[in-house]
Amino acid sequence: MTYHLAGDSTVAPMRPGEEPMSGWGHALDGFVHAPVRNLAFGGATVLSFTETGTWERLLTEVTTGDTVLIQFGHNDQKHPGVLDARGGYTERLRGFVADVRDRGGEPVLCTSCERRWFAGERITPTHGDYPNAVRDLAAELDVPLIDLTVFTTWLYEHLGDEGSARLLSHYAPGETAAWPDGLTDDTHFRWEGAQIIARFVARSLRAIERRDGDQPARGSSITA
Repeated sequence: MTYHLAGDSTVAPMRPGEEPMSGWGHALDGFVHAPVRNLAFGGATVLSFTETGTWERLLTEVTTGDTVLIQFGHNDQKHPGVLDARGGYTERLRGFVADVRDRGGEPVLCTSCERRWFAGERITPTHGDYPNAVRDLAAELDVPLIDLTVFTTWLYEHLGDEGSARLLSHYAPGETAAWPDGLTDDTHFRWEGAQIIARFVARSLRAIERRDGDQPARGSSITA
């Protein structure tokens, strides 16, 4: 079994020379029991993923029992009309799900990781209706869902403004070769953040796959 990843830069492999900026998909193989094949790329939408031939290339190696994780939305929302949340965006996601199932694979839909935009102590939602559209599509098609919008929103608020900044690409001048003058990026993870998101995805996959149900219940001696 292989995990295949389709998505944008928040999922994509670390690019040489841009260390430590990384998508969570680059860290996933450290937390799962099977190989990871990550075809996500920066700037990707559900449309460009198809038009570049990347989706077809992903499908060529999907076999029965494989899992395909699909996370878009960050860039799709920049193309109103063509990729509306309840229009072209979800229709193409619907096609992705059908393609994976036709090959005997298991599709898993993911909502977008939230951007780290604080208003006081709370994160400002930035993805509009796109997360709800994915949630509704997952329910309609009976597809497992990993809600990364909820998780990352909770994570940033839990850590607070200062603590959560250490998960994103905030680099001081001279810290990285790619951005010698420094960088403040509240969308893309640094390696530490990518690992945390990947760990959550891996644990969610265990739940989807019912991998811990064979363990004995241990609550009999514990007072609730």
